[in-house]
Amino acid sequence: MAELNIVLVEPEIPQNTGNIARTCAATGARLHLVRPMGFEPDDRKLKRAGLDYWYLLDITYYDGLADFFAKNPDGAFFYFSTKAKHVYSDVAYPDKSYLVFGKETKGLPEKLLHDNPDTTVRIPMIADARSLNLSNAVAVGVYETLRQWGFPRLQSFGKLREYDWTD
Repeated sequence: MAELNIVLVEPEIPQNTGNIARTCAATGARLHLVRPMGFEPDDRKLKRAGLDYWYLLDITYYDGLADFFAKNPDGAFFYFSTKAKHVYSDVAYPDKSYLVFGKETKGLPEKLLHDNPDTTVRIPMIADARSLNLSNAVAVGVYETLRQWGFPRLQSFGKLREYDWTD
């Protein structure tokens, strides 16, 4: 079974993390939160943004990047950054991929990006745009990875409440 992991390094805004938690819950992705964070895990805004999906979420907390990498040595890491040279959709994401995102105000540490040029990717934007909202960027990365994998375990059809679909 394919395993997708979302890593937030020092997230600052509880609503963004709550939205990302909901995306992870709805897609079966695991969420990894790297401290320090700009909020506490019991923050009301965080819980509200995640709605009632928390019971579906597989979440792990870490005390810094060193702790995260020590506990996850065998993953395929992809670093999302506006400073990257490669486009996110040009990369093939293998099983056990970790999509790593930095904090809202500064992104990921430049040393980390410099040391991993082949697995640092960007989401294209117009030149005058600084960045996408973190929760939107995570959603783009999650769904590209799942699209490449054929959307495993995800329901790919819907039902109308009052009508049947006809071919």
